[in-house]
Amino acid sequence: MPVAGPTRHVVLGVSGGIACYKSCTLARRLTEAGATVDVVLTAAAAEFVRPVTFEALTGRPVLTSLWERGHALAHIDLAKHPDLV
Repeated sequence: MPVAGPTRHVVLGVSGGIACYKSCTLARRLTEAGATVDVVLTAAAAEFVRPVTFEALTGRPVLTSLWERGHALAHIDLAKHPDLV
């Protein structure tokens, strides 16, 4: 159930490891609670859980590289105003 009040911005960093699949549940629950969730995946994490999974759960693009086309400063933008990392 979404919480009334200002939208919270969460940056969820996911690194490689067999338990990283649990971050899918966290991303879904935060989104359902009304948070804006931006996911950052390491290359190793993307081998366990594909970026498209997080995109479907959060409705937002997933950052998988510091040098993605079209997102020259995405890693800097993500660091500007999160409520939780």
